[in-house]
Amino acid sequence: MAIFDDEPKKKARPHEIGQDLSLLSVDELSERIGILRDEIARLEAERETKDKTKSAAEALFRRG
Repeated sequence: MAIFDDEPKKKARPHEIGQDLSLLSVDELSERIGILRDEIARLEAERETKDKTKSAAEALFRRG
């Protein structure tokens, strides 16, 4: 928390896989867990979209 209102707030560094977690607070860890869960959901949704596209393409080429 900034002592004065005009002090810039510290921007959280992005999470890096394998980084030292010992300096993070419980709140920071919880926030990063939420961010990573959201990212996992986004990745899974994209993978599902690509799987459907791939399946549709394979079905199209099997017909001919």
